[in-house]
Amino acid sequence: MSTMEYRKDFLSCLDSDTSLKILMCLDDPADLVRVTCVSRSWRHSVIENGLCKQLCLRMFPQLSRVAFVVELNQHGAKEHAEVGSSYSMEWLVLQREHRVFAYLGKALMSSVAMNCIAKTVGASSTDNFPRESIDNTLEPRDTISGRFSYWSSNGQSNPNVPETLTYELISEICVITEINIQPFQAYFQQGSPIYSANAVRFKMGHPKASLDAVDDELFVWTYTSPEFPMSQENRLQKFKLPEPVLCIGGILQIELLGRVQRQEMDGLLYICVSHVQVLGGSLSPPFSVNILQPSGMFVLKRDQLANHQPVVKSGNESEDVSVEPRGMRDYQQIVTIMRGQVVGFVEDEWDEEEYDIDDFDPEQAF
Repeated sequence: MSTMEYRKDFLSCLDSDTSLKILMCLDDPADLVRVTCVSRSWRHSVIENGLCKQLCLRMFPQLSRVAFVVELNQHGAKEHAEVGSSYSMEWLVLQREHRVFAYLGKALMSSVAMNCIAKTVGASSTDNFPRESIDNTLEPRDTISGRFSYWSSNGQSNPNVPETLTYELISEICVITEINIQPFQAYFQQGSPIYSANAVRFKMGHPKASLDAVDDELFVWTYTSPEFPMSQENRLQKFKLPEPVLCIGGILQIELLGRVQRQEMDGLLYICVSHVQVLGGSLSPPFSVNILQPSGMFVLKRDQLANHQPVVKSGNESEDVSVEPRGMRDYQQIVTIMRGQVVGFVEDEWDEEEYDIDDFDPEQAF
């Protein structure tokens, strides 16, 4: 096989629909970024068809509510049209979406698992406030200062009366994968009963813009999980969502459905919880949202400066990542990409006035 045949662009031999189907088979944002570095025509195809955005939508359907994207602190960034085209607003918007969704895709696939609860919002009822308040569910210990730590609902004679626990998450945009709940076992009562619910369900969403006095619902729920059965066992029970969920708005509510345990003292049914965990990852501070009321659509914002990470050294010392001249940084990245060893994302769009990517010969880089 000759050198010319080896370097031939196989996508140019296919019709546009077929080449697009091939590119849409890529399921990693890093691969799409590699594609944009192969040639100007491949880059144009990825950006024009919004492939990074489409990939993020397939991963998290909640992103279908994005009205538009915004880049913050883009000092010195150059947005330019392709050779032979005008500085159309449409192309600049496509470039911006490509960058934002490429970085978002990376963040969605690399978020670190952590407990995402920031604070409690409230419970539908509380038996003895504040001793048995929802705040106790944030404490993993069963006892504090010799006193049992748990939340308790009011007693009910009807086993079908539900309860809710509502929490604010650590940011307005989080990926949630699992919710863990531990029912409370009352060792101080005869028989040590466990006051679990019969089932649980989870809702995610955002607060309403204004509080309507005639509407008891204070939140807009954009996701509702299926019901999960809960065991009447004193352990941290794990409820993994069918798919990771992008919580936009930072509010999570736990619905406790069905009562199974009566209190011997009054004969009423209670639900009690000792601990709650919400596992997932925060996409903040690099990403933030602005909810557009009353439509429920939102603006997705990416802060370029928030991507800057310190290099952690021994002890508590740290130093900033050194910034190389852009030309040298781009050259090193493109060589790494050609070698198939990409570990990160290209920071900016290629400067095509400085580098003719179509004519780049990978053999000359080694």
